[in-house]
Amino acid sequence: MEIDNDPAYQQMINGELYLESPILQQRRRDVRTKLMQYNQIADNDERNTKMKSLLRSAGDRFFVEPTFEFSYGVNIRIGNHFYANHGVTLCDEGLITIGNDCKFGPKVGLYTPAHPLDPTVRRTEAERTAPITIGNDVWIGGSAVILPGVTLGNNVIVGAGAVVTHSFPDNVIVVGNPARVLKQNAPQS
Repeated sequence: MEIDNDPAYQQMINGELYLESPILQQRRRDVRTKLMQYNQIADNDERNTKMKSLLRSAGDRFFVEPTFEFSYGVNIRIGNHFYANHGVTLCDEGLITIGNDCKFGPKVGLYTPAHPLDPTVRRTEAERTAPITIGNDVWIGGSAVILPGVTLGNNVIVGAGAVVTHSFPDNVIVVGNPARVLKQNAPQS
């Protein structure tokens, strides 16, 4: 892909301060236009095939309800058996990796941009990113938000409305704002 050779793209996915290049701007515009079209397709197979084509990779049994939104698509890797309910947003300025057998409730958001705290730098529109990694067998409840730099282990359940500000290990149920461990989840069999 042409985008892989763009220095701004490399800075972006490496978590360095970057400004959006013309190549990145064009990719974002193209993806936005296609997403507007694809989210209107009523036929599940057609919609999901077209959505999947915009991602870096996605495994078998990929199913997303409309609307499914993301920034570039090229920074998203999804394993097998993925389901996203209505209104899911993946801000993939940074890398997003989602394991196998994951389910997202409605209005889940994964946000990789880490905007500068210094207003002088923010005014330049430069930003950094931090990757998000979701393990296998993860269920994220409706309206939960996963923030930059978070890794969720395998067999994690995120309660509805949780704001996940830091990483969690395997086999936990997390809830709240900021998210905290509610209890251990039974290990996978």
